[in-house]
Amino acid sequence: MKTIVENSTNLSKYIFADDASVTMSSEKIITPNFIIADLNSGNSSMIENVTPPENWSGDRYTFDGSTWTANPDWVDPTLVEGDD
Repeated sequence: MKTIVENSTNLSKYIFADDASVTMSSEKIITPNFIIADLNSGNSSMIENVTPPENWSGDRYTFDGSTWTANPDWVDPTLVEGDD
């Protein structure tokens, strides 16, 4: 697997299979299924050959290149009550 990590926070934002084509430019990141417009080669890094935690979710963990750490501020979006 590979992950895209936001440099300022080390938050793991996305994960992809090793063979997924992910292109980072100075303006955006292009993935097989979508474009990430708020991250780019200047404010994020792609780290390859990683094994994310089984319960990985975007922003749930930080990753410093070797260690995954639970984000204490992460809130499970399935438990957040919406406005009805």
